[in-house]
Amino acid sequence: MKCIAILLTVFNRKEKTIKCLHNIKAQSLPTDTKLDIYIVDGGSTDGTVETIKAQFPYVNIKTVDGVFWNRGMIEAWKMAEEKHRSGQKYDYYLWLNDDTFIYEDCIASLLRISQSKEDKAIILGSTLDTQTRSKLTYGGRDETGNVARPSSDDSPVRVVMMNGNIVLVPHNVYEKLGTLSSYYTHARGDFDYGLRARKIGIELWQVGHPLGECDLHEHIDAWCDPEIPLKRRWKLMHRPNGMPPMEIFHLENQHYGLRTAIFHFITIHLRCLFPNIWIKYKK
Repeated sequence: MKCIAILLTVFNRKEKTIKCLHNIKAQSLPTDTKLDIYIVDGGSTDGTVETIKAQFPYVNIKTVDGVFWNRGMIEAWKMAEEKHRSGQKYDYYLWLNDDTFIYEDCIASLLRISQSKEDKAIILGSTLDTQTRSKLTYGGRDETGNVARPSSDDSPVRVVMMNGNIVLVPHNVYEKLGTLSSYYTHARGDFDYGLRARKIGIELWQVGHPLGECDLHEHIDAWCDPEIPLKRRWKLMHRPNGMPPMEIFHLENQHYGLRTAIFHFITIHLRCLFPNIWIKYKK
């Protein structure tokens, strides 16, 4: 029996969260595969928690008011670990974003590639946009920083960074690497996890075909939107789901060095202060 703990953080996206859970329920799983779902809710006010409890009573869920993605995932992992210590042994931990809608073969494909790597690597799934299903949106990142392209023969693709939308972490990897870093509140914890993995010799592999759908946020980030007043942009930049300068600095100083960290610390502030100049420059 292979046991998988599925970890999610959710907040005020009831319809997407419920669709995500239905897609988990619809998986074509290998024989003798057991799924347990652990969800941390950030204090939703749209009925997310109540709907989950009504439609999926077997889901383990708790509320941590005000929590964002990264620290929510840490809490979900703690929930799974408590069960693990009490006798429910998990072979894998699967991160999912609640706005990511996995295909029927997602978990089976992740397991197949993981087992081909002797359960010693982190296995990722890429996603497509929901409208055209032709544009890669999230997944493992190649050397250029782009989502790695699917392979022509469905063989796994080695990557150097990762988004946290679809991530399978074998227990063997978890024992070496541990959980996400609590330094990060929302984003960048997934980048950090993959980079830390590579530093200790753990490889990142992406399944050779997309495993689900998730849309990009196409509009310009509010913290560098010239239509928004500077005072508000400044506050938005420092929010966990903005571009918190110290978290970016910490990530880049750890993994790319002090010079890169200082450079981007400065450019983040310039983008916030002078967004029109930045937009013109990027064109």
